[in-house]
Amino acid sequence: MQQQNMNMQNQARIMQEPPQIISTKDSLYLTDMLSWNLLAMKKAHFFAQQCQDQELKSEIEKFGQMHQRHYEQILSHLNQNQTFSM
Repeated sequence: MQQQNMNMQNQARIMQEPPQIISTKDSLYLTDMLSWNLLAMKKAHFFAQQCQDQELKSEIEKFGQMHQRHYEQILSHLNQNQTFSM
């Protein structure tokens, strides 16, 4: 019975919209995500330049482009929601 009450309380707390404030922890995680994608993009570019096999080079470039898209999507999302406070 007590667990059922806790489940009902948890369901009542589900957010319908994202919060208007980004916590410090969220901000640090977003910074990490941007850094990881930027680093992966730079490494892919470097290794593609070193590669002599054109097929492999093309695949590495696709990998780098994917990380660039992820980086830009995160920035785009953050820029659209500049009303959020950090």
